[in-house]
Amino acid sequence: MSRKITVLIVDDSALVRQMLVEMLSSDPGIEVVGTASDPMFARKMIKELNPDVLTLDVEMPRMDGLNFLEKLMSLRPMPVVMVSSLTQKGADAAFRAMELGAVEIVAKPVMDLRDAFQALQAEIVSKVKSAAAARVRTLTPSAKPRTVVATPSAHYKTTERIVCIGASTGGVEALAHVLRVLPSDTPAIAITQHMPPAFTAKFASRLNGMCAIKVAEAKGGERMLPGYAYLAPGDTHLQIRRSGANYICHVEGKTPVSGHCPSVDVLFESAARHIGVNAVGVLLTGMGRDGAAGLKAIRDAGGSTIGQDEASCVVYGMPRVAFELGAVEQQVSLNSVAETILKTCSKDGARAVRI
Repeated sequence: MSRKITVLIVDDSALVRQMLVEMLSSDPGIEVVGTASDPMFARKMIKELNPDVLTLDVEMPRMDGLNFLEKLMSLRPMPVVMVSSLTQKGADAAFRAMELGAVEIVAKPVMDLRDAFQALQAEIVSKVKSAAAARVRTLTPSAKPRTVVATPSAHYKTTERIVCIGASTGGVEALAHVLRVLPSDTPAIAITQHMPPAFTAKFASRLNGMCAIKVAEAKGGERMLPGYAYLAPGDTHLQIRRSGANYICHVEGKTPVSGHCPSVDVLFESAARHIGVNAVGVLLTGMGRDGAAGLKAIRDAGGSTIGQDEASCVVYGMPRVAFELGAVEQQVSLNSVAETILKTCSKDGARAVRI
């Protein structure tokens, strides 16, 4: 048998600590080795227990979770799952945590704590396992996001390409890395990122503030336009439909597909079906296999496909499965994804549409 994933839980709420212990201990592949009520206790326990994964609350006494995370990732980087409240302040803190090196977010409910937390058991277990497989790096000043204003390139405007991007664990910062260097006239982009529903609107707003393109959470019915990116809501599938000569965002369905809602496979398969040869599928870092079959469908339909390489992934799961399926036409590092998208979109303009 493989060794169990060891977890240290850090939260100032005794009830939350108890529930997390119960939920994580129910999985035979996970062992909770300790709990701490604040970062000061946690610091000592990390040295003594050397856990594989840390779950960390944001708001705690003596030192808040973000300050502790910044110190931790600078001195002793390790996989961290942030437990953040379902509030505006909680969302801001969650994305700051991702900038600092946290690899997953759990949305902590603020009401009916016991019942609401129990409904999240499968998600929490899955995120701890994803975190355990993550490649973490020491936090340095250069690792923090910077805003880059890209120069428009008029030759993209005439293409019929639609870019579809999927990501999971590590995808928050990977997407920011890619999108913030794209010019303002980049072909329309649809994005599915595995993320709790309370955070996707804030994530879109955060991306919008750092990018030359406009980024918004998809509402459904929008005509997809160059220079715009549309992010799937956190609890609903995003698909692309055709209406005459236009492509339209379609937001519908809450049943998980490939274990997720929203699902990357759902987005990619809709692109293969309705866009075909003019679809550009991009699969970034993430645990599991969501998006692999959909990326293969895009390639089989004549579209272009790009996969992130192992060395630059936080978790080389989804891109690895896609590569092994033969779905990846070009495998590149994260630093080259934006450039590869633009080069792919500019090749001979749009490809001829198959009838």
